[in-house]
Amino acid sequence: MILNRVPDINDINEASLRIMAYVNHTPVLTCKSINAMTGTEIFFKCENFQKVGAFKSRGACNTVFSLTEEEVKNGVATHSSGNHAQALARAALLRNIPAYIVMPENSLKVKIDAVRNYKGIITFCVPTLEARESTLLEVIKKTNALEVHPYDNYSIIAGQATATKELIEQTPPLDFIIAPVGGGGLLAGTALSAHYFSPNTKVIAAEPENANDAYRSFYEGKFVPSINPDTIADGLRTSLGERNYEIIKKHVNQIITVTEDEIIKAMRLIWERMKIIVEPSSAVVLAVIFKNTEAFKGSRVGVIISGGNADLDNLAWK
Repeated sequence: MILNRVPDINDINEASLRIMAYVNHTPVLTCKSINAMTGTEIFFKCENFQKVGAFKSRGACNTVFSLTEEEVKNGVATHSSGNHAQALARAALLRNIPAYIVMPENSLKVKIDAVRNYKGIITFCVPTLEARESTLLEVIKKTNALEVHPYDNYSIIAGQATATKELIEQTPPLDFIIAPVGGGGLLAGTALSAHYFSPNTKVIAAEPENANDAYRSFYEGKFVPSINPDTIADGLRTSLGERNYEIIKKHVNQIITVTEDEIIKAMRLIWERMKIIVEPSSAVVLAVIFKNTEAFKGSRVGVIISGGNADLDNLAWK
């Protein structure tokens, strides 16, 4: 069954064991040249090497494999711009159940193709949260599939938390962990894992200025929905989830926003210096360090590289 409360340390440990056979234990990389540029010791948790190329596999597998046979008899359904769509389609395929995926019509082709590769059944909609949610309701009405929300879901959060649990186990004690925030599933999971496994580590969220609903919600002290986000970081265009917001308010120390140019520069630097492919949503974490070098100087910083599903036909610096 899907968790109906904030995950505790046991839920995260159980999620780690549950998904072990279905996801990669991703590496933590370092880069001397980037460390020298920032004066910081940075540890990159490379979820771009995860199944489906993103951390989303963790939450999707944890959720799908915690459901009963009765709960999944009609399949699962969700709305997603890409990474959760791929992850849920793959998890459903592994469990031999259908996955009904609502995707905005402007989703990246590479992500649409991947969902189809995992036998996901796609319904397209206009690229607004209202359209995503209303279309999903129509699909569920027709199929009786069980909704697996991409981020506002405690089972998803527990799965995403396993990435930071691993990061903490793979590194020396960290002063900071930085995670990107869109819907907030990864950030909420990151904050919970830091709280339980490394309580002296401060958690910072990285967000595009052009999609700053989490920043505004955090600092205005009230839930602010996302309206017309316009950022290259396509994975961070979703509005912050309410369950996630409550966890973030309690366990996140700071949210920092970065510009589109700062995201692009950080993304290109990772490609050039580390020789790995990351998508724009991943680069926001390094952009935050470059924007605030004095604040992080001399620190050990873990960063979650959330995914590597870049659109190779439309690179930001072309």
